[in-house]
Amino acid sequence: MAVKVLVVDDSGFFRRRVSEILSADSNIQVVGTATNGKEAIDQALALKPDVITMDYEMPMMDGITAVRHIMQRCPTPVLMFSSLTHEGARVTLDALDAGAVDFLPKNFEDISRNPEKVKQLLCEKILSISRSNRRVSTYSAPAPVAAPAPTPAPSSIGSYGSSAPVRPAPAPIPVRTHGACASSPAPKRKAYKLVAIGTSTGGPVALQRVLTQLPANFPAPIVLVQHMPAAFTKAFAERLDKLCRISVKEAEDGDILRPGLALLAPGGKQMMIDGRGAVKILPGDERLNYKPCVDITFGSAAKTYGDKVLAVVLTGMGADGREGARLLKQGGSSIWAQDEASCVIYGMPMAIVKAELADAVYSLDDIGKHLVEACI
Repeated sequence: MAVKVLVVDDSGFFRRRVSEILSADSNIQVVGTATNGKEAIDQALALKPDVITMDYEMPMMDGITAVRHIMQRCPTPVLMFSSLTHEGARVTLDALDAGAVDFLPKNFEDISRNPEKVKQLLCEKILSISRSNRRVSTYSAPAPVAAPAPTPAPSSIGSYGSSAPVRPAPAPIPVRTHGACASSPAPKRKAYKLVAIGTSTGGPVALQRVLTQLPANFPAPIVLVQHMPAAFTKAFAERLDKLCRISVKEAEDGDILRPGLALLAPGGKQMMIDGRGAVKILPGDERLNYKPCVDITFGSAAKTYGDKVLAVVLTGMGADGREGARLLKQGGSSIWAQDEASCVIYGMPMAIVKAELADAVYSLDDIGKHLVEACI
């Protein structure tokens, strides 16, 4: 049965072009269009599409507000279109917080210049997110959790040039609730030299959820690999830094790993770890599908730290991270995977589980607290 799509955009040209691209795929059926957020809500309720494509800047009601209403009234996977600017990144991250599953850059030049590439990418995204967990999920604020007393961060100087400040406990963010959860036992404590986290679709919200549970005195350095365009990673790192008690920054070549600091791989490039405990930022290799690539970072961590790495693979489509996790596993390091019920897309964690590389499988809400138990 064809995937039913509702196309929402105030630009008549863009609505027609997206509709034409999607309708050319026999597995996709465009069941309607809308010109603003209010129409989008009405059409979503009436047509019950499998996926909605959504612009964020529209008259009457913007895309983010529309996503919030849709998630409350008829949860549906939403693919956002965004501009490749810092402000576009910020708004897109807000839309993901509101419940959107994924995003694509809104680039009219690409549509005109590379129609086949755009068609393939858009149709693949639509078909993938139509199978996401979003439709069966409900959004609710979690019960308040008493945060641990603020603890001064380690006195070592990071790449900011000053000692890390003491940060207040972050406010809870909306999360999905699920019926089934993974049941791996709580982890045993180990002196890890690095925590490495890889993720893709659904990752921005998942990383937010995990990292806000970590105290300022978290003892292990952290590296993060999120599939994301170059224009987005700086804004995402800034967002995480404001929300978390640990420090978060977009990685730069030569940044030193230190406790209480998470380094986010820059979009369009690759991040590796060298023997000095520093990160190397390399140009993105056109032969690789992902820039940044989880396999690249995990593989370099395996070579540098042997059995002292705790790697976590979160929600995302595809299998990036599996081969890097295999190298880590061969060296004696530990691998965790997010469980299916709490994933937006159960692709990357499923690849880990199917390859029998996972030492533990945890729900998203448990990963942060288990990281604390394993490392502190």
